[in-house]
Amino acid sequence: QVQVVESGGGLVQAGDSLRLSCEASGRAFNAYFMAWFRQAPGKEREFVGSITWSGSMARYADSVKDRFTISSDYARSTVYLQMNRLESEDTAVYYCAASRALLKARTDPEIWGQGTLVTVSS
Repeated sequence: QVQVVESGGGLVQAGDSLRLSCEASGRAFNAYFMAWFRQAPGKEREFVGSITWSGSMARYADSVKDRFTISSDYARSTVYLQMNRLESEDTAVYYCAASRALLKARTDPEIWGQGTLVTVSS
């Protein structure tokens, strides 16, 4: 079974940048499509972006596509979420997720991390 663990959250100011990491472990982790989701206080969890281990097929939510970048490092079994020009609306718990199916990775992945909190002060 694949497991994912996020790191890198913290408190930043509006306009700052932050990079989250997601390390995957377990057999055949490279067979999974990777994704980031977030859940803001009082809101539903939402899709942020997804990527393959080859670094292709990156997809983003409209709310972040001009500011966030997802990348993957197969040698380190780690996926990154680079967040630039952060806004107070980006405050949320960010989750790394994985699925064997691409569409499922973007909607209802079967594997989730524990989440990492990002707080953006205005």
